[in-house]
Amino acid sequence: MTAGESVWGGDRLDLDAYLARTGYEGGLEPTAKTLRALHSAHTAAIPFENLDVALGREVRLDLDSVQRKLVTERRGGYCYEQNSLFAAVLERLGFAVTAHGARVRTAGPTLRPITHFLLRVVVDGAEWLADTGFGAPGPLEPVELRTGTPSWQGGWAFETAEEEGGVRVLRSLGAQGWSDLYAFAPNPLYPVDAVVLNHYTSTHPLSRFTGQLVVQRTTPQARYSLVRDELTVTGAGAPEGTQERRKVTAGELAGVLEGTFGLVLPAADTEHLSGLPVPVR
Repeated sequence: MTAGESVWGGDRLDLDAYLARTGYEGGLEPTAKTLRALHSAHTAAIPFENLDVALGREVRLDLDSVQRKLVTERRGGYCYEQNSLFAAVLERLGFAVTAHGARVRTAGPTLRPITHFLLRVVVDGAEWLADTGFGAPGPLEPVELRTGTPSWQGGWAFETAEEEGGVRVLRSLGAQGWSDLYAFAPNPLYPVDAVVLNHYTSTHPLSRFTGQLVVQRTTPQARYSLVRDELTVTGAGAPEGTQERRKVTAGELAGVLEGTFGLVLPAADTEHLSGLPVPVR
């Protein structure tokens, strides 16, 4: 990239439309306070969802497509869409932002491929992990990349650790203590890399996002997760295993998508989603 060239399309971003979508009314100076407030507003307003993948549609990552979907159409998206949009916002406001690819560790120590996409932001010499697209387990606010500095966000806590080779790890606090969410290396990723990762995640039969519905959002008090036809609500600070679970019928799906996640779909799309078979993994 040449000096001064826009990496994430911040120069083409409709900033006013984004701020209206997220309801953000604070300052726009490139400070840690602004970063925290923008991140919080984004995660509160724009849910995590894979509806286009489940519907068999292409997920496009060019800024015009992402803005149209997440801002104009008031939809949600998953990590590549969410963090590509947030990177454009930060770039437009003058933040130093870099993307990284991560290996998800929520399933345990098994080595998994790089399938997640997050941002690292440097403000006044301090490094922050910004991630608006990890879904229900993810942070509501940025997490400082400083070992031993827990970040309490409502009823949820996060911290980062560092491993050999400069690998950073995002961890969350549960009833059984700290556990890893994902790990990422220092090498940066660019929009062209996101396109490759997105292709696997949105089309490969082994991807957890193909063939099934995944919609999630988190508040300071609770996490909401709809996977296939099961809605799970986890309260902050709830004992391990304490969750509310219920099946969502085909007739209830549209109401749950709108009432719980703020998503309104055409009736034909909702009907298609409610008829998806349970995938075999």
